Amino acid sequence: MRYFSLCIASMAAVFSLSHTAWADPQAAKPVSTMKDSPFAAPSTLPFELPQFKDIHDTDYMPAFTAGMTQQLREVKTIAHNPAAPTFENTIVAFERSGALLTRVSKVFFNLSQSNTDPAMEKVEQEITPKLAAHQDAIGLDPVLFKRIDALYQRRDELNLDPESLQLLKRDYIGMVRGGAKLNDADKGKLRQMNQQLASLSTTYRLNVLKANADGGIVVDTAQELDGLTPVQIGAAAEAAKARGLTGKYLLALENTTVQPISYSLTNRALRERIFRSSIARSTSGPTNNLDIIAQMIRLRAERARLLGYPTHAAYVLEDDTAATPEAVNRILGEIAPVAVAAAKREAADIQQLIDQQASTAHTASFTLQPWDWEFYANQIRQARFAFDDATVKPYFELEHVLKDGVFYVAHELYGVTFKERPDLQSYRDDVRVFEVFDANGSPLGLFLADYFARDNKQGGAWMDTFVDQSLLLGDKAVVVNNLNLSKPAKGEPVLLSFDEVTTMFHEFGHGLHGLFSHVRYPSLSGIMVPPDFGEYPSQYNEMWAREPAVLAHYARHYKTGEPMPKALFDQVLAAQKFNDGFKTTSYLAAAMLDQSWHQIGPDQAPPADQVMAFETNALKQVGMDFAPVPVRYHSAYFLHIFTGGYEAGYYSYLWSEVLARDTGEWFHTHGGISRANGDYLRAKILSRGRTEEPKDLFQEFYGKQPEVGPYLEYHGLTAQ
Repeated sequence: MRYFSLCIASMAAVFSLSHTAWADPQAAKPVSTMKDSPFAAPSTLPFELPQFKDIHDTDYMPAFTAGMTQQLREVKTIAHNPAAPTFENTIVAFERSGALLTRVSKVFFNLSQSNTDPAMEKVEQEITPKLAAHQDAIGLDPVLFKRIDALYQRRDELNLDPESLQLLKRDYIGMVRGGAKLNDADKGKLRQMNQQLASLSTTYRLNVLKANADGGIVVDTAQELDGLTPVQIGAAAEAAKARGLTGKYLLALENTTVQPISYSLTNRALRERIFRSSIARSTSGPTNNLDIIAQMIRLRAERARLLGYPTHAAYVLEDDTAATPEAVNRILGEIAPVAVAAAKREAADIQQLIDQQASTAHTASFTLQPWDWEFYANQIRQARFAFDDATVKPYFELEHVLKDGVFYVAHELYGVTFKERPDLQSYRDDVRVFEVFDANGSPLGLFLADYFARDNKQGGAWMDTFVDQSLLLGDKAVVVNNLNLSKPAKGEPVLLSFDEVTTMFHEFGHGLHGLFSHVRYPSLSGIMVPPDFGEYPSQYNEMWAREPAVLAHYARHYKTGEPMPKALFDQVLAAQKFNDGFKTTSYLAAAMLDQSWHQIGPDQAPPADQVMAFETNALKQVGMDFAPVPVRYHSAYFLHIFTGGYEAGYYSYLWSEVLARDTGEWFHTHGGISRANGDYLRAKILSRGRTEEPKDLFQEFYGKQPEVGPYLEYHGLTAQ
């Protein structure tokens, strides 16, 4: 199984692979030979679920080394085969190569994000440049390329089925885009650039991980946490205790600029302290990423120029659904003014509330700041819709959301069922394993749920795979969803905000994309699609979280079992469009910042001491410098674009959501939730991977080009 793939949600450094964890890192033991390695052969567990209890930190490097050696030997055999190139002896053989490397990489890179430790971080820093060199050793091999090129030039004569033809095209395009046509001197330059970028990306990610942990806010008294629920305060106490700060409270940082914990805090000084800690991450000290950013931007631009493209964005987007920077700029530019206008209307309402409260209390008013926005927006939300998160959360208990919401919709649409498998040990006790069965009772694969935050876990939410579906290899999918929910004190329920509920549905949409894959070749499987299409199934799946019939099914009070009252139900639905000016503007600022970084040439790349000035100016130039609405990610902790595989591709969430909202419109036009509709989407989109180009898959499903109208309506962003 070769390695020119990009996983949607984890996207670790070079190959954006997956990552798992081990049962007891302290019990690590050396591997004397690969014969003793847990990676030497496929796992004997159901669906080849990794045998986590047998995996230790010391297993990784020997397996990586052996895996690279094995794949290079396999590729050499393919390239130097004396027989004339055929699809089977070249393309299929290439597809089968690298099985050992795949196994160790899938486990390691999953765990490096979800359950890392210092030993793994050391391995990651060592292995990523070696993997980049390994990738280039294959991708820049002139003998291998000669065979693939010969087949590509004769592609119309080979009488290949559509999926096999697509694989041949993707192999050829991948090698050309990887530099296969460069001369030897330029190939040498490219190899050096790729290794540098791999090392820099890894260091950047580890810096952010450490900065998130170090940047947590320690609070001395519970009184300072006024506005939080007892469960939230208890979770903060438990988090502090875990760091040896018994009697204090720890507010951990999430990846985003605005921290959700600030929504309810009445203490304005503490809200400001949290915000400033958030935006200061990785801008100074031992976790400073500014020099890394400067180097990466310059190297990416130089590499794009070497490969024949004016900018890195032009290089990346050529192979995405959007195709060109101009297309991305057009769609972002179409929505941005509408979003900013909505945000300014929201800001005026918030400022009016601040002034009114100051007048009533006979205190001095103040100008709305970013750390104030969500606190006062929450009050307006309560006044307009008569509810807040504290009122709603008791109806969104984790187990109900998962089984009566997420799994329920999947069953109603696609007929699939889920059975928990406590006999299958995962990498942590609180990571759950479910076997997934198709409508006819046949097994589809495994779903792992890793929902809780911890210090050694990357922030945010993502999906990844431990095993990719492939008819060629006889593999069914093993997928994992990662969230970062606050783990409450023992015995307390796990209550979610509606945003967290939506995130669960979102990540499960990625999971279904992996589980439903029904393709022959692993490199075209499931989520192996461009980012601006890969987010489409997940963005679409979000819609069911707010669908009245679905919400009524899973939104039940965790104590009484009573369904959410219809009045509150209606308020939740109506409130979904509230504050979308802020949310969309914050996201668009990040998407446009990403494009600003990657639509410049190497001579325009700023030095480290000008990185933040570049960011400020870039946001100003595109009209996204509205002070009360901060960019969703500042450059120093923008994991998506500096280590996540979304460079020049953060727009993907918006692009994909346009497709998703069009799909929602299609479902409602065709009768909503039904097996017929679900099976049609599964057949046209969710099972197809990249067996056709994404724009063609969507056109076949939807019957016409994407339209932006349903997106704007969904978010309440129609011009006023």
